[in-house]
This record gives sequence, structure tokens and C-alpha cells, in this order.
Amino acid sequence: MSDRDRAAVVPPLQVGLKGLCPRCGAATLFAGAVRFSDHCRACGLRFADFNVGDGPAAFLTLIWGAIVVAAAITVELSFSPPWWVHALLWIPLTAAGVVWSLRVAKGWLMAAEYRNAAREGRITP
Repeated sequence: MSDRDRAAVVPPLQVGLKGLCPRCGAATLFAGAVRFSDHCRACGLRFADFNVGDGPAAFLTLIWGAIVVAAAITVELSFSPPWWVHALLWIPLTAAGVVWSLRVAKGWLMAAEYRNAAREGRITP
């Protein structure tokens, strides 16, 4: 990565929060709720070359699961609402939380890979 490219790198948290291209800062990172675009329409950076993987999804599901279970137990012990109140509260909250935080985590991880020029490991004989 040249000095010119390194100076133009967008901070990883902004990439995740706003869906920006890690090279030029254009809002072109996502094509869907959590699906990356193939490439940046502004600068041509190929997002498909990065390997974000499923790590963020696994960790965020576990984290959100713990938060929601703790909140559901607190609500149950404090108010004892009927079961359908729990369904109305926790299903949408869990889905929205995981999708939103997954966008942030995937964007942040892609920006970190771009900034550090991370590539798949290779063993040479």
C-alpha cells in the first residue's frame, strides 16, 4: 500500500457504522442488509477479495443471546408478563440487534484487513 493510499484510509469504525469503502470513503460497501457489494462503484476496490468469514456472526449471536436472555429473565421476574409479550419484545430486538451489529462488525473487520494489507496465509515449501 503506498503512502497516498494509506493516507486515504477511512477509520475502521466509520467503515462499519456508515458502510463506507475502506479506500475512498464512498458509501458503497453493502448491497443488502449484511451482504457486501462486489466492488466499490467509486474507486473500483474489489470487496470480494477480502475474507471476513463467519466469525462476526458467531460472536454477535452469542453476545446478543446473552443480553436478550438476561433482559428476558429480568422482565419475567419483575413483571411476570404473558408469554406473547416476551415474543413481541425479544424476537424483533434480537433480529434487529444482530443485523445492525453484524453490519458494523463486518465493515470494521474488512477495514482492518484493508488497512493492514491482510491476506490469506500461505506456506511455501
